[in-house]
Amino acid sequence: MFDQPAPLRALRGVRTLLAGAIASVLLAASPALAATCGNDASGFDAWMGEFRREAVAQGIAPGTLRVLDGVTYDTKVISLDRNQKHFKVSLEEFIKNRISKGRIAKGRQMLQQYASTLARIERQYGVPGPILVAIWGMETDYGVNIGKMPILRSLSTLAYDCRRTDFFTPQLLDALRIYQRGDLTLDEMRGAWAGEIGQTQFLASSYVKFAVDFDGDGRADLVRSAPDVLASTANYLRGYGWRAGAGWGPGEPNYQALLGWNKAEVYAKALGIFAQQLTQ
Repeated sequence: MFDQPAPLRALRGVRTLLAGAIASVLLAASPALAATCGNDASGFDAWMGEFRREAVAQGIAPGTLRVLDGVTYDTKVISLDRNQKHFKVSLEEFIKNRISKGRIAKGRQMLQQYASTLARIERQYGVPGPILVAIWGMETDYGVNIGKMPILRSLSTLAYDCRRTDFFTPQLLDALRIYQRGDLTLDEMRGAWAGEIGQTQFLASSYVKFAVDFDGDGRADLVRSAPDVLASTANYLRGYGWRAGAGWGPGEPNYQALLGWNKAEVYAKALGIFAQQLTQ
């Protein structure tokens, strides 16, 4: 084999160094995505070991990671994930199933019960009470049905699963951050099968980004504190472009903020109708 000219050897050496540097930067930028995913329970424990190491690199304390001790793969979560039904119903059918006379009556009661809190929230975030109460009612019937599945088990299962590991790995990290900063106890971290938390069903990343401590007790509690729930929901909508005083029907400025809450147009339209009915 012929020896390469010195300039060519030098150029290749520079390329090798650059390639190594780029690889190092990419690895540092996304360490939480390196754990090997899988499509059945056989590789879950090995994945969890890799994830723990990467979580520490992302700022999760080793002591916090003890809450993952004993967490197992949940086949029920996988089954639910594979059999999701998308919105294909008409607006009339959706409203019939979601906006009952009883739910409207209770919503009006909530508007009165939390009138002063909602007024403070609107002054601070620009979102009126009827919209917040409508979301509260449609998501969990005002906190009655928040879900009972262990969030960390659900998110660990979905983060390991290869179908959407890139989406759910950051969700699992943020769920650990919620626990680490003291917003929720481990027992309180229960919710829907896909990891939604609290009375208006925040994903963990939305919780970390938008949850606020509105009752002043030192933690953003979206499970037990109605003021925190309502203010955090308003903060979420403001984060998606909500404009104080503007309308929220289709074609109006705040309709896009409602689609930021839920991308299904039938849902956004129903929320607007529900909010209007609460004030009649």
